[in-house]
Amino acid sequence: MSLRFRQLQAFHAIVETGTVTGAAEQLGISQPGISNLLSQLERQTRLKLFERSKGRLVPTPEAGVLFQEVDTVVRGLDHVAQAVSDLQNKQAGQLQVASPHALSFGFMPKLIARFAADRPDMSISFQSQYSTKIQEWVLAGLFEIGVCEMPLTYDAFDSHVVQVETLLALPEGSPLARYDVLTPDLLAPEPFIVMGPDHMTHRRTREAFQHAGVPWHTKVHTHLFKNVLSFVQEGMGVALLDPFSLNFDHQGGFVTRPFRPAVLLDLAVITSRARPLSSLGSQFLDVLLDELRLYAATRRG
Repeated sequence: MSLRFRQLQAFHAIVETGTVTGAAEQLGISQPGISNLLSQLERQTRLKLFERSKGRLVPTPEAGVLFQEVDTVVRGLDHVAQAVSDLQNKQAGQLQVASPHALSFGFMPKLIARFAADRPDMSISFQSQYSTKIQEWVLAGLFEIGVCEMPLTYDAFDSHVVQVETLLALPEGSPLARYDVLTPDLLAPEPFIVMGPDHMTHRRTREAFQHAGVPWHTKVHTHLFKNVLSFVQEGMGVALLDPFSLNFDHQGGFVTRPFRPAVLLDLAVITSRARPLSSLGSQFLDVLLDELRLYAATRRG
């Protein structure tokens, strides 16, 4: 079966807007053109994708399944188009920074805003992503500066490594808050919210419990520190979290305590070795490193 991208794009737009008119406006083509693309798709797939209800097109269950796959394709191409646009429009007055999600919900926006305060003509390109993707972006020249978690996949960066200490987050009102410092022995019966098994905080926490000879009870596995903290706030368990996620969360519902032995998170600020930094990028790099060093851990046992 040979499906055309334009058919999938029209289908995606109809699901999102609920009407042929809305899809036509979103894609900038005629309503008959949208209807024709949908008819072609239904004919090729031999699936009924919509029912009409009060002037709107309601997706069938089959359409719901198809949309989950199509959504990834359509949004992925949108990201490619944006990447091409960013590469085409790079300019000396543009700050280009990428960071992992943990730094993107408060730390980095505040730092960029402070940097931009006396630079009114500066434009900003900022994205948050997983660390491997950030390395690819910096390598490709899409971003001048990246912050990512170690390890580095490519031997093509100038890097500055900063280790930050995680803190144990407890649900508000937890009896464990009476302790000034928490250890594996005190936490043996507690359910943990954790990042995936390949994440450095997962491995290092597991090692701390193994070294103490204490069982480690993991209850929820997820992929973002922001999600980890949300589960703690819901009372699902405790978690070791980076200070950025904790310091810039204003919803409350948790308290923090030091954990010993300390579990460290290794971050790297990277730039491409193959490209000189712009003057603007160099200035921001200095500001970023100064700010990150305020979070740098002093190794403790």
